[in-house]
Amino acid sequence: MTIDGILNSARDGRLLSKQEAVALLNIQNSSKDFYHLISLANELTRSEFNGKGFIFAQIGLNAEPCSVNCKFCSMGRDHYVMDSIWKKDINSILSEAKNLIHSGIHDLFLMTTADYPVSDFMNVAKRVKEILPDDIRLVANIGDFDYATALKLKEIGCTGAYHICRLREGIDTTAIPEKRIRTLDAITKAGLELYYCVEPIGPEHSYEEIADEMLRARDYHVGVMAVMRRVPVKGTPLYENGRISFVELSKIAAVARVVTRPHRAMNAHEPVQMSLICGVNQLYAEVGANPRDNISKTENNRGLAVEDIKQLLADAGYEVSF
Repeated sequence: MTIDGILNSARDGRLLSKQEAVALLNIQNSSKDFYHLISLANELTRSEFNGKGFIFAQIGLNAEPCSVNCKFCSMGRDHYVMDSIWKKDINSILSEAKNLIHSGIHDLFLMTTADYPVSDFMNVAKRVKEILPDDIRLVANIGDFDYATALKLKEIGCTGAYHICRLREGIDTTAIPEKRIRTLDAITKAGLELYYCVEPIGPEHSYEEIADEMLRARDYHVGVMAVMRRVPVKGTPLYENGRISFVELSKIAAVARVVTRPHRAMNAHEPVQMSLICGVNQLYAEVGANPRDNISKTENNRGLAVEDIKQLLADAGYEVSF
């Protein structure tokens, strides 16, 4: 089937195969097909999501060496390159959460390294939930966990969890892919919303690998889908592999939008304006530790503020309402 045939089929609502997803990913970024692809992704998002843009915010709760030792992460135990080591106290977390809430957000993520004690995270999440308005979702971004823990997360007020099987999991990380998948199953079985992302995408990843994760997300019926490029942090093992361009990231986002068919929002990370005409309608503000940064307070370096995100979405013609 031609590219136009694949795109027309997707417009008609048919779910695309892996082979068709790979064909879309292989589109040349300067070609006519590229513009047909991003036009469809843009059309789907603006019509199906009613022209609405969404702001998510994430607080990194700790900057500490992590035993999962991801080769792309600034906090890997064997190559820790953060400028400091710390764990936020509850008062700091609540203060940051209040500031983000006041700024205007839709979903609040709490992120930790894999070694952060689950019981400590539960205590933090409970306290944050107490100050969180009912219309803001609370999302856990933590290490692997079982079904019983998923139920406890839901009980204390988490509405969802960000969890993925990362590209080359078990090769570029010490995580076990099967354990990651068991966590995905626990999240959905417990009735938590699963947030998924194809990441961290680097120049060495094949389109087949990328398509596999798009289809995995679709199999879980995700409401919020994302794609993220790897940021090469100096001192990490994958630094020399470099990065993909923002144009490539935006194309991958468009393919993910068309293939995965999320029902609430589509994200590309880190925020890039061109992705907002490629099917993306959701971006992240970040404070605290960030695995793509060597400055432990990412709000002073890579992380964008809520107001920055609002402006990007508004400039792209999205309505941001709360």
